[in-house]
Amino acid sequence: MQKAILITGCSSGIGLVIATDLKQRGYRVIATCRKPADIETLQQKGFEVVKLDLDDSDSIKQAAEDVLALTGGKLYALFNNGGFGIYGRLNTITRRQFEQQFSTNLFGAHELTQHLLPAMIAQGEGRIIQTSSVMGIISTPGRGLYAASKYALEAWSDALRLELHGTGIQVSLIEPGPISTSFSQNVNQTQVDSPIHNPPVAKRFTLPPEVLIPVLHHALENPRAKIRYRVTMVTKLMAICKRLLPDRCMDMILRDKG
Repeated sequence: MQKAILITGCSSGIGLVIATDLKQRGYRVIATCRKPADIETLQQKGFEVVKLDLDDSDSIKQAAEDVLALTGGKLYALFNNGGFGIYGRLNTITRRQFEQQFSTNLFGAHELTQHLLPAMIAQGEGRIIQTSSVMGIISTPGRGLYAASKYALEAWSDALRLELHGTGIQVSLIEPGPISTSFSQNVNQTQVDSPIHNPPVAKRFTLPPEVLIPVLHHALENPRAKIRYRVTMVTKLMAICKRLLPDRCMDMILRDKG
């Protein structure tokens, strides 16, 4: 029987690339997105699609019910990939924007996982994978809100992993650095007259989303999945620096240079 995996945020980028690969690999992929046009596009590509708005509790509950109905309660894996970014200096960010950022990047993942966990635990095996970021390791000027949501996702994932010990469900985080998707173009900027951009040097280390394919294969199929998958040189270097360097040295590396 095909193993079923639910992937959030499949309209483009990492979600679409991974969904396409895993479908070709023989998984039963259930893709989610929010916009009707994206749902139609994914259906035309041959995907089973469930509508999901991570900012809406009713939508999350309905999506979970639809997924369990489609799979007969046999969901092997959940890839919490959906998310977006709000960039801007912290003094320009409202409480409402804080709530929006955390609603999609953390609260939605929590609610969806909460609804699906009983069925996954009953099977005695499964995988739950989160898309975090290098910004789940470091925080930089103008990206503090987005980083805060990813730091929180990391803590949530760590606790979930510990709580699920002995259930047969393994929990992993993927921490990409610069990836060539539409994410940066779709970021909500709070300072339109002074937007936050990646430094020019980042282009040198940017990789295509396909680099995550072998990572997902390992996280889904290896008997001992890694707790964290650090993808791109930027993430690996920042993780080493964060572990070895004093905080003030890290500040010198990460603070604005302009």
